[in-house]
Amino acid sequence: MRKSILSLAALVLLGFQFAIAEAEVVWIDVRTSLEHAVDSIEGDPRIPHDEIVAGIADLYPDKSTEIHLYCRSGGRAGKAVAALQSAGYTNVSNAGGIDDARQARGLEE
Repeated sequence: MRKSILSLAALVLLGFQFAIAEAEVVWIDVRTSLEHAVDSIEGDPRIPHDEIVAGIADLYPDKSTEIHLYCRSGGRAGKAVAALQSAGYTNVSNAGGIDDARQARGLEE
């Protein structure tokens, strides 16, 4: 009986570790719609930097979600990071510009 309880505990722990490893990583483009129309990364949602808190709250209410923000050069992404941190998000980062985001993900064209 004790062995089966330990085995069950080990399986639960492994499942928890797997869930952490498989946690969603979110990339958000905070540029304007015009910039996005000219150049974008397929599949990444666009939420303007000045609407980031409401937009992220709707899509990702879990405030521990790993979120990477990017813009043209990193300036607006930095403002968006600060806004999300003020709203309680704990795992947000400024990925810099769109080219930096591509490079970080191995998507260079």
